[in-house]
Amino acid sequence: MKRNNQSGGVIAILLIVMIGLGGLAAGYFWLVLTWNFSVGERAGWVQKLSKKGWVCKTWEGELSMVSMPGAAPEKFLFTVRDEEVAEAINKLIGQRVSLHYEEKVGLPTSCFGDTRHFVTKVITVEQMPMTPGAAKPVAN
Repeated sequence: MKRNNQSGGVIAILLIVMIGLGGLAAGYFWLVLTWNFSVGERAGWVQKLSKKGWVCKTWEGELSMVSMPGAAPEKFLFTVRDEEVAEAINKLIGQRVSLHYEEKVGLPTSCFGDTRHFVTKVITVEQMPMTPGAAKPVAN
């Protein structure tokens, strides 16, 4: 009889430890998904946006940023988790846009996205002439 009582205590301790570990894991995921390492805006032209992944499908995109005409473009890789934002970006491919992003650090798998930069909003930006020496007309 004493053995059954001891095994019941071991099971209870294991159950408490498992619940505690589950709570810690849930708290960690909540923290890294709600806390932002940085937030910002990037402007340029969205070159691609595709939904990809074996199990966890995420929207992954590429924004081409040009600092000045003739300069080599810099690519900004980003992830979109919101379907509505992904649809809005898809409609604006080829146009100059500004992407608002939140940088997340510490996500343990690529199931949340391939990048650390999660786009939360897209805004169209007035097209700028891309010829050297071209200036925007000034209103008098």
